Amino acid sequence: MKSFQQIKQILYLLTVFGTYISGFSQVEAEVFIEISGKVVDSNTKNALVFADIIVSDSNIATVSNNEGNYILKIPANFKDRFIVVTYLGYAEKKVSIVSALENNVIKLQQTVTPLQEISIIQPKNAETLLRLMLQNIPDNYVESSMEMTGFYRETIKKRRQNVSLSEAVINIYKRPNSQNRRDAIELVKARKSTNYAKLDTLAFKLQGGPFSNLYTDIVKYPQYIFNEDNLKVYNYTFDESTVINDQLIYVVNFKQKPEYEMPLYYGKLYIDSKTYALISAVFSLNVENRELASELFVKQKPRKAKVYPTAANYRVNYRNSNGKWYYSYSSISLTFKVNWKGRLFNSVYTLNSEMAITNWNYTDERYSKTKNKEQVFRPNSILIDEASGFSDPEFWGEYNIIEPEKSIESAIEKIQKQLDKT
Repeated sequence: MKSFQQIKQILYLLTVFGTYISGFSQVEAEVFIEISGKVVDSNTKNALVFADIIVSDSNIATVSNNEGNYILKIPANFKDRFIVVTYLGYAEKKVSIVSALENNVIKLQQTVTPLQEISIIQPKNAETLLRLMLQNIPDNYVESSMEMTGFYRETIKKRRQNVSLSEAVINIYKRPNSQNRRDAIELVKARKSTNYAKLDTLAFKLQGGPFSNLYTDIVKYPQYIFNEDNLKVYNYTFDESTVINDQLIYVVNFKQKPEYEMPLYYGKLYIDSKTYALISAVFSLNVENRELASELFVKQKPRKAKVYPTAANYRVNYRNSNGKWYYSYSSISLTFKVNWKGRLFNSVYTLNSEMAITNWNYTDERYSKTKNKEQVFRPNSILIDEASGFSDPEFWGEYNIIEPEKSIESAIEKIQKQLDKT
């Protein structure tokens, strides 16, 4: 049975202390093409959220945002290539970069798997399938050291009002899954703006930042959610199967058994039917027990405040390259309620973070090492406030980012107006 300390590794902590890190690295400018568009269902025209958009014959990629929109920057000499768009339950689509520049809407066709095929292939026991997934990790995932470029975004809202926005380009030094060594993060560029006047004097800090998103990687860090020792604490059932790239995907529901009091997880696992590779997981923490759930998240708080989570939701996606899968995207959404002694109304805060891998390469080193020690981001680090980057429309240069949704664009515009007044 895993301890509270283990579970905390995957959770954000609310704290008033931390090592502050800022990023100022500059890179040489390169000529690049910028493509922007939207990924939708071909029939309903509904936006497809978190779709993978990848440049063919490369490791350059991004994901669509909550509105289905994306932006992708590629070297100008890649203009004759294609972008490949994939999404669970849909057929893969390949679009030439020239076409993507002319038509910014990419329509994906939903794929249906015959029920007869599902019933014939599907294992009888969902827990057995999960054990097969864990046993086959060495065969299904990249086992070399990798240097990844990622984009990280973190927002805090007080009810519906944005009070903090942080964004960063980071280098991730990904250690092989078989190594019992934590991944490393190096900050490249970052910007952050926080309206502390809106935080009710609560010292509301997010400890860990990008590390919290990395810890959702069930394949690299199975001890925080699933491993051979704690599989027994969950009940497992099959859900309706789906398809990606004409490949059948099993869907497994899991939920903690009622006899276990400690807050654990519930959600869905998407597992490849042929290789047993985990390709996606969507899960939540059980926060029904306020006191125990609060212990997991709240490291330090004002004495007159009671802070407890009302929702904790997670997602992790993996991407395939030459038959091997690797961590590509994760998101975290947390909602907290703060009750102040002597106040009639409570405060509700929502914390959202997401991180996407936008490029990567293998490294020949046995252990991938950070190159700039001064910019190393540690699990107890907190991004420092550095709002000046919001005044520069070309701040990210050729780095790929997750296209900001409308509410974030609005927040950036407000920050820019405030900077103009100073």
